[in-house]
Amino acid sequence: MADRERKGLIARWLEGKERSEEYARSTLPTSRWGLFWDIFKGRFGRLVLTNLLILVTFIPLIALIFLRYVGIQASGMMGSFGAAMGGMYPAEPDVIGLAQLMIMQLDLLYFGLMIPAAAIAALGISGGMYIIRNLIWTEGVFVANDFVRGIKRNYWNVLEAVVLFTVVLFVARIMGDLADYLRAIGAQGAVWMTVSKVFGYILVAFVTLMTLWMISLGVNYKQGPWSLVRNSAVLTVGTFPQTVFFAAVGSWPVFLALFGGMNFFGVIGMFLMILFGFSYLFLVWMDFSQWAFDRFINPNIGVAPGRGLYNKETQTMGRGTPNTEDSAAMREYKRLIVAQGKSKLVCRPIKPIDDELEVYQLPDSFSREDLQRLRESKNAIEEDVKKYEEEHKDDEQFVEYNRRFEERERALEEETSGKKKKKKPEPPKMLNKRK
Repeated sequence: MADRERKGLIARWLEGKERSEEYARSTLPTSRWGLFWDIFKGRFGRLVLTNLLILVTFIPLIALIFLRYVGIQASGMMGSFGAAMGGMYPAEPDVIGLAQLMIMQLDLLYFGLMIPAAAIAALGISGGMYIIRNLIWTEGVFVANDFVRGIKRNYWNVLEAVVLFTVVLFVARIMGDLADYLRAIGAQGAVWMTVSKVFGYILVAFVTLMTLWMISLGVNYKQGPWSLVRNSAVLTVGTFPQTVFFAAVGSWPVFLALFGGMNFFGVIGMFLMILFGFSYLFLVWMDFSQWAFDRFINPNIGVAPGRGLYNKETQTMGRGTPNTEDSAAMREYKRLIVAQGKSKLVCRPIKPIDDELEVYQLPDSFSREDLQRLRESKNAIEEDVKKYEEEHKDDEQFVEYNRRFEERERALEEETSGKKKKKKPEPPKMLNKRK
């Protein structure tokens, strides 16, 4: 031990602190924020690849958004309301409300086509969210295979979410366009249409948050269509401030690409969306969703929280297994060990495997000296293990294990002795039914 302490400073200088067990554990994510940065930095390549797969399925939807923008610009240039009106003879006698009418006609076409385009985009969302969920659960990920597997498992739930969102968006947009048209022509009741337009925008914002919850719920749990809508509405209302915050944090590249225009910010937003925009949004949202599930859902259905996080108390990575001290399976395992008289396996300290002592490897042609070296190396390892056990036998955890073992052994002996004292009841005598 003294030699190890003397060379500890030099070892830290030469080898770095990465070889320290405490340092290795300190780098493991213990919170959802830490898990997000760990995945974003360590799995960035897979996030980019996943984003490219998702982007392919969004091509029809992106094309419709671009064509609508071009159509509106072309209508503004070609319509009579866009020409110079300084001449004596206007192109048409009355152009009031014509611009609003043309925009409504374009929105009827393109927002209607967005519904089937969103159904295609649901393929990428279902596959991408499945990959992100596995990354958060710290499971092995094969991007192409898991993308296809995610589509097979989650497509219908994601399709329900995106169809609900696009239908509500279509209705709200047309109501807004109709309100603009009626207000432009001075029709009666335009005020109520304006109120309905504001209500429609509020409904779209709320359904957007619900859609995010529907997607994360559909990827994590098996639910029916109505249950999916109901639970997403409950989570949206119950976690409204957090939902708004994390939706904004995750979707800022999307807003930058959609509303940044054709200037510097718009180009940056498009570049981010192509590189990792969708994956970033799904990672932020799914990471936040796992926090909400651990707090409100998993404890109620018997699922241990903290999946994917490092637990300092149990010193294990969360894999959906509960605390070892409270685990029924672990308690049964320890009970069987006690019954078999092998409980010292869990009650005594066992030295971790390291590179300090090694078993001597016999060459192809060995002599008596080689055999002696082999025996000496094995004896050295045994003595080192005994020395480690002697040094750590008074540690708190092993003292507690020994105390529990003695209590369980006494309880087992009392239970066994009680069974021996009880006499077996005599079987009832058979009655002879014959006369």
